[in-house]
Amino acid sequence: MSAYIDHLSKDSRLRKVLADQDAVSLSRHKNIPLRLCASIMSQQLSTKVAKVIFHRFLSLYGGDEPTPEQIAATPPETLRGIGLSNAKAQYVLNVAQFCMAHKLTDAKLKKMTDEEIIDLLIEIKGVGRWTVEMLLMFTLGREDVFAVDDYGIQVAMKNIYKLDDSNKKEFKAAMQKIATKWSPYRTYACLHLWQWKDTE
Repeated sequence: MSAYIDHLSKDSRLRKVLADQDAVSLSRHKNIPLRLCASIMSQQLSTKVAKVIFHRFLSLYGGDEPTPEQIAATPPETLRGIGLSNAKAQYVLNVAQFCMAHKLTDAKLKKMTDEEIIDLLIEIKGVGRWTVEMLLMFTLGREDVFAVDDYGIQVAMKNIYKLDDSNKKEFKAAMQKIATKWSPYRTYACLHLWQWKDTE
């Protein structure tokens, strides 16, 4: 735990953020295809609403975690009935079908690098880089992921590092340059930046 704090504290501005917060830890979860479906369901929703919809989703399968085969066999109108948009319902089915076609298992994904997982999963319609980055952080517990496209991270870094965001390309390049120094603990930096944004 202290290893990441010691490393990130070399950045004087981030050190001030860390000083006001408790250390964080990463957890790993099973059934990665299901977690990817959950990430899609939660896009552009508050955490509270996303939890309600995910609970309804599990209820379709008797409260148990469904397999990709069970999800793929679910009619789109059933998914729309729990509050998913037409697009999200189709994206969830896309994930299930992709996982079946590629025989994706937790064991297979755990052996892959972050970039290999991103390159593979963004082939699925409805899954972008940000969605996979959230999966890497919160399901696979990968320590060195930097979500440059995340709005919360952008707001935090703009304020903490006094960055100019008028040119998005230059702004993201500046973010990436700063974050390079945080490697191999960029996920932890993101967790603390989100926390900072939520308390400011």
